[in-house]
Amino acid sequence: MPVYQYEAMDNTGLEIKDTIEAPNEDEAQAKIREKGFFVTKIAEKGRGEKAKKGQDQKKRRKKTTFAIGGVGAKKLTTFTRQLSTLQDAGLPILRSLRILEGQSKPGPLKNALIGVIEDIESGATLSEAMAKQPKAFDDLYVNMVKAGEAGGALEIILRRLAEFKERAQSLKRKVQGAMIYPCAVITVATLIVTFIMIYIIPKFKKIFEGFGTDLPAITEWLIFCSDFVGKYWYLIPMVPVAAWLSLKIIAKNKTGAYVIDLLSLKIPLLGAIIRKSIIARTCRTLGTLLASGVPILESLTIARDTAGNAVFKDAFDTIYAAIREGESMAIPLKETGIVDDMVVNMVDVGEETGALDQMLYKVADVYDEEVSVLVEGLINMLEPLMVVVLGLIVGFIVIALFMPLIKLLNDLS
Repeated sequence: MPVYQYEAMDNTGLEIKDTIEAPNEDEAQAKIREKGFFVTKIAEKGRGEKAKKGQDQKKRRKKTTFAIGGVGAKKLTTFTRQLSTLQDAGLPILRSLRILEGQSKPGPLKNALIGVIEDIESGATLSEAMAKQPKAFDDLYVNMVKAGEAGGALEIILRRLAEFKERAQSLKRKVQGAMIYPCAVITVATLIVTFIMIYIIPKFKKIFEGFGTDLPAITEWLIFCSDFVGKYWYLIPMVPVAAWLSLKIIAKNKTGAYVIDLLSLKIPLLGAIIRKSIIARTCRTLGTLLASGVPILESLTIARDTAGNAVFKDAFDTIYAAIREGESMAIPLKETGIVDDMVVNMVDVGEETGALDQMLYKVADVYDEEVSVLVEGLINMLEPLMVVVLGLIVGFIVIALFMPLIKLLNDLS
């Protein structure tokens, strides 16, 4: 028999909210009146909930806004930590998502959460709903959530995911923060030298022309550079942009991408930073996935995509093929030559003891620390190097400008 949810008022004006069973709405109202209540609102319980759900979905659709691009790593990290905290507190996943969606500002993340909530209300699981929002949740995220749902430990998986993303963000902030000072110095130095070339050197050129004497080769070359910069100053910002675009175009080709990535690993000091940061990122990704219960082959595929380097991607393909044929991970890893013997030995021990995820975490921690040390060393090396380069540029300009004056004084004497 249908159940009707109603709101009514008694003889004293007190509001009553209750449910009643009846074959139809008229019978339900009659039964309520027999109790001495005046009906103000009545609806079949199932239909009322469906109607309310439909209204909520319409409201959420109206709240979606136009947004370009995907969700930033910082916002996604914050969201993951907040969701993990709410799940640890014991809140239902749908309520947690509604709270976070309500707190989010209009943008890609809010739109994605609205879509996830709608899909869950329609009967989808959290991982299925997140898989439909690729701009916010990548394969790593979706697969970890899926593993958490399968193992009944979603709150633990979300905590691991939050820690993983916070570590990645921390390393990224360290590198970005360390590069601010060198970039600022190089930018200011470029502007100062450009100003000297465009406004100062031409004035000296007029003075030299008034002397009517032959100029030294170094001075003539400086004046030539000044004239070139004065005429084609707009090429200065275009050169790095053109170089960047050229690398992007070359990287579209598989062979070109491999060559560029291989050369980037060969750059002194900088190549070591790139290589170690990739190892740290892929090992932490792989360890997190394995600890979450994701199968090894699927974990390797996801870790491969997080490498961001064609050389490492090829190495992961080799490891994937070897494991699919029944081999262990350590042997093909050593054959690829992308990591040190220390990593190979730790992976080998991890496979022997059944604690591969823990060993991969330790490798990631070691290499994160090494990257921090190398970045700090690079910055310490760049500071004196920049001073020397700027000193040579300024010294060259001063010598080139004073050489004619010295020649003129010698001629007069």
